[in-house]
Amino acid sequence: METRELRYFVAVAEELHFGRAAERLEMTQPPLSRAIAQLEQRLGTPLLRRTSRQVTLTRAGAVLLAEARAILSAVTAAERRTRQAATARPPLVLALKSGTAGELLTKVLDAYAAEPGAATVDLLLCEAHQHQRLLADGHADVALLHLPFDSASGLDTENLYTEGQVVILPASHPLAGRQHVGMTEVTSVRQPPMARWPGPDGSYPDGAGAEVRNLTQLFQLIALGRTTAVIPASACTDLRRDLVAVPVLDAPPVTTAIAWNPDTRLRTVADLVRVATRLYNPAGFFPAPSHQPDAPGIPAVR
Repeated sequence: METRELRYFVAVAEELHFGRAAERLEMTQPPLSRAIAQLEQRLGTPLLRRTSRQVTLTRAGAVLLAEARAILSAVTAAERRTRQAATARPPLVLALKSGTAGELLTKVLDAYAAEPGAATVDLLLCEAHQHQRLLADGHADVALLHLPFDSASGLDTENLYTEGQVVILPASHPLAGRQHVGMTEVTSVRQPPMARWPGPDGSYPDGAGAEVRNLTQLFQLIALGRTTAVIPASACTDLRRDLVAVPVLDAPPVTTAIAWNPDTRLRTVADLVRVATRLYNPAGFFPAPSHQPDAPGIPAVR
């Protein structure tokens, strides 16, 4: 199989519509249909069920979709890492959700920039659960995760700090003036249903709450009284004036971690991870940097 064929198949499998897939690939539909038919003939099994009303994946097609995504991600990563190897000091790409870890990010980037030979760090803002794919396909070198909400499966990580959570409410809400609340009050039937975030596969869990992908969308829906959300305290540093954050004492803690692909051998990744873990202090946010031996799990450099 050629990567071109796999890209064609992934587009059709994700869109489940030949016309939309052809538009996404910037080609016409007839050659796309022929390419998929030839791929099925070569593999000796149908990959798609086609009717006049819909296109669905067969069991074999679902397997190939997962494999093709992994293959194409590996090819993209190989291309990027090859280009990086040809650059004396390639920039680092750090992925994070918009509006999160603001103070942590500022401190880590300032400390890293002061290191000898520090690379430029480009920020890649992403939505919930996109970190894994960005690291796997080489579009990002490191990422900031919020555990246990973000999956760290297949990644190497170092925990940076743990914090409590807050509920975001309209300023006019009856609980807005409270110093703290409990989860029972937050999940009361009298409250708007809790917002739903997508999982790693992009699908949403069942429920009545609004579907959200980022904090901007979430805050807008909360201000309109359509949903409720409990989020890490650090994610609301730039909260809108018409919203308030109330600590939820019995909400599970959230740990911010720095993550990277275990296959990376970039010295710049190792340096950034060392700076971030050196700044971490269980008793507070950011003590003054001090030298300490390499932390376990930090990527090796070859």
